[in-house]
Amino acid sequence: MSIQSNYLESIKKQFLYYKTIGEKAMDQLEPEQLFNTVNEDTNSIAVIIKHLSGNMLSRWTNFLTTDGEKEWRIRDIEFEDSHLHGNDKAELMKLWDKGWDCFFNAINALTTDQLETIIYIRNEGHTVIEAINRQLAHYPYHIGQIVFYAKMLKQTEWSSLSIPKNKSNSYNADKFGKEKSIKNFTDDELNKLK
Repeated sequence: MSIQSNYLESIKKQFLYYKTIGEKAMDQLEPEQLFNTVNEDTNSIAVIIKHLSGNMLSRWTNFLTTDGEKEWRIRDIEFEDSHLHGNDKAELMKLWDKGWDCFFNAINALTTDQLETIIYIRNEGHTVIEAINRQLAHYPYHIGQIVFYAKMLKQTEWSSLSIPKNKSNSYNADKFGKEKSIKNFTDDELNKLK
């Protein structure tokens, strides 16, 4: 497998990992908590989802042939609670999935020879690799916000999304007690990439 093929497989796994982390955090909340804000300068999880979805739809729709900042995108509205059509978690998750589906469809259609292609975001040229890496920094930034906010909002015990507090030694003992391996995703997780 070439470096370029390895890169494409690696980034698919990384983005799927962060998508999954965001979903596991949101699943621990009551639906109305997704719409909570602590002050007017803080985005609710719902607003963060609106922004991520808007960004994904803009960046990855026809991304090889059109600028990543589409004329139809109204970014400022993504940060307004008033356009959420009520506190409907199902509708919010459809928006989440719509953005991720657009992203994964674009990434899955890529071929290794397109990775050096120049595309534009706000009229600034990027290779496809640079554009992907830009989003690999951007999306986890916002997913980290979702996780942090979900932990603050959670009214009962939080189920850790990584190694739980004070469990590093037992976690490492378990890992080092096994043969060396390469991390693999389950078939269900890999099917989400297709």
